[in-house]
Amino acid sequence: MYYAIISQDVPNSLELRQDARPAHIERLLALKDQGKLLVAGPHPAIDSDDPGEAGFSGSLVVAEFESLVAAQAWADADPYVSAGVYERVIVKPYKVVLP
Repeated sequence: MYYAIISQDVPNSLELRQDARPAHIERLLALKDQGKLLVAGPHPAIDSDDPGEAGFSGSLVVAEFESLVAAQAWADADPYVSAGVYERVIVKPYKVVLP
């Protein structure tokens, strides 16, 4: 089943994100290589593809896991969590309907 991992950043998280990004991306690429990643990306803090110094307000990952417990464990181990980027992380079951 798919799960949505919805994360909210702490204020002024840009520098923390930049430092932890390589390890964060490496984990996402592993999910992609396993054929389990549906979509992943950050939420720009402003209405722009390139928010610059405004940074990001959070992230969304939708990926396939064996269970909610497995999805939560994966989310808890994210480098952004240990680096203090995320203020809050919610993991929910997700049902793909379209496209």
